[in-house]
Amino acid sequence: MNVSDAKRALDSVITKSRVHFYKPIQVAEILFRDRVYGGIGLADLSTYRTMSKKWRDAICEQFLGRVSTSSAKYQDDIFSATAIPPEVLVVLGEENRQKGGIVEAYIYNKFKERFSQMSDGLNYCQSHDKTNFNLKEFLNLFWNEPGLRRSIDKIYEIVVYSIFSALVDALQITIKVRFNPGKNDVFLDFEDFTTKVLDLSLDKIFVEFPARINRVGVTNAADRGLDMFSNFGLAIQIKHLSLTEDLAEGIITSVSADRIVIVCKDAEEKVILSLLNQIGWKARIQSIITENELIAWYEKALRGRFAYLIGDNILNLLNSEIQVEFPATKESEFEEFYSKRGYNKLSDINW
Repeated sequence: MNVSDAKRALDSVITKSRVHFYKPIQVAEILFRDRVYGGIGLADLSTYRTMSKKWRDAICEQFLGRVSTSSAKYQDDIFSATAIPPEVLVVLGEENRQKGGIVEAYIYNKFKERFSQMSDGLNYCQSHDKTNFNLKEFLNLFWNEPGLRRSIDKIYEIVVYSIFSALVDALQITIKVRFNPGKNDVFLDFEDFTTKVLDLSLDKIFVEFPARINRVGVTNAADRGLDMFSNFGLAIQIKHLSLTEDLAEGIITSVSADRIVIVCKDAEEKVILSLLNQIGWKARIQSIITENELIAWYEKALRGRFAYLIGDNILNLLNSEIQVEFPATKESEFEEFYSKRGYNKLSDINW
């Protein structure tokens, strides 16, 4: 293993990383601890495997406002033979010590570039309104930037959530829950349950409340299955890439709802339908929505007859969800961190 091989391994991890950069930051912090404090042996994974997650989380909390919540197994994948195993870290560590933290600086410079690219994409939302926001144009900002392509699924999910939620609100859809008066004997036996859990009583045989669609939340690269759920029995799965049989099985078996909507690119629709038919699960799919349909709905919602009712709500949802999913790193705060560690004094930062 030489320096060139080790750098290729690191670049591979950086390229595959989403905008939050959890794995590259973990590598940087291991190398920082090794260079500045010592006390670990890069050849001995047991000396840093667990603690390196805490070192990484401290940085992520500072600049991202969040930490990785992936499974321990997924997080440990950073040390697998196809990522950055100890033998690679040994070579990176030696290079890093000899050149005053050059590998750490390289990683954090890539992190800065990634967030700068994300800011350019997100500024589109804030600089456009319902008169000139173009969904296709917005999505292309992420598709056409290699550093952001790994995060396109989250952008896609937010785009879907924003219009679905805005339309449900605009339509003022409500849900009614009631029990069968013919089941009064069962009700009387479980009156404490129906009152406390369902808010129903013999004098109040139904309740009505607004329909809602919710995102499951900020998720991780290894997550599969549910992306959104509703309080009216609908589960929504967003797919922007090819749906393989294994992935299809993961979706169906991980979601208990029997009304599933899949949102996908137009080219995938026939493939997905064929696949679901082959494996006998099409009955659980309520519908498939394509990207072109989303674009048409956005156009109608932003500039159609009811734009005054729907347009601003969609863009407000889009903006707020993006800010939650991709919190902005303050440039001044990051530059202070970068300078404090002395990375700004290093030459040939691309190493």
